[in-house]
Amino acid sequence: QVQLVESGGGLVQAGGSLRLSCAASGGTFSIWTMGWFRQAPGKERDFVAAITWNGGLTYYTDSVKGRFTISRDNAKKTVYLQTNTLKPEDTAVYYCAAKYGSSELMAAITYHYWGQGTQVSVSS
Repeated sequence: QVQLVESGGGLVQAGGSLRLSCAASGGTFSIWTMGWFRQAPGKERDFVAAITWNGGLTYYTDSVKGRFTISRDNAKKTVYLQTNTLKPEDTAVYYCAAKYGSSELMAAITYHYWGQGTQVSVSS
């Protein structure tokens, strides 16, 4: 049984940083593409970032480019999202997700496994 567990969320002031982690158990972490999505109240779940199985390719939504960095440690079965220069509009529940293959990375529907989410709140 695959489980993804996020951690590292919290309340920060604008301009601050948080490092989100997502630890996997079960399954074969090293072959998955891993993604981060976020969902603000009353809005759809949006793509944030993704990383291919060996970390060779990374993808970001335009609004976080230059501020967020996705990385992974296959030995620890963990994917990270370093979030810097946070803005109030980054406030959301952040979810990690896993999928087989590397196509349609930004489409939430293509991901097979999801975590329960971690809240990130940015005050102005």
